[in-house]
Amino acid sequence: MDPITYRQVQLREVTENDLHVFFDQQLDPSANNMAAFTSKDPSDREAFMKHWNSILENENIIKKTIYYNGKVAGNISNFVQFDNPEVSYWIGKQYWGKGIASQALQKFLPYVKVRPLYARAAKDNIASIRVLEKCGFIISGEDKGFSNARGEEVEEYIFKLGINGELF
Repeated sequence: MDPITYRQVQLREVTENDLHVFFDQQLDPSANNMAAFTSKDPSDREAFMKHWNSILENENIIKKTIYYNGKVAGNISNFVQFDNPEVSYWIGKQYWGKGIASQALQKFLPYVKVRPLYARAAKDNIASIRVLEKCGFIISGEDKGFSNARGEEVEEYIFKLGINGELF
């Protein structure tokens, strides 16, 4: 497939209608396995909606819908986790391999003024690692935690983005 152009990926405010698409996207077992750190029961719509409604109500969380060619392709957000500002994204499986995550993250970073900014990826999630590195994140540490999706402990990289991509 041809790489996408920058203008095809857009970010917009998350709406309640987007939540139904987000829910359907996170039901895919292979996507959950790739992400590793997911909810205990991805099929629990009520828990999913409760979680996302709390995100929508939280003014301290920057959250955007990733739009690609007029369709909801996923979401991206910035929040505090483990006392650090982090960025996270989810792309629907049908949109993988098109460069959408990289473009979305590049467009999202100007919304997040704080640096350093962190991100995490399972060590075997090569696609997410590549997205983060393309956007200037550098591996700054390692961690591990229990993966609901895999039913086992999973190792992950901690990424850090400093000012102009430099660590400090």
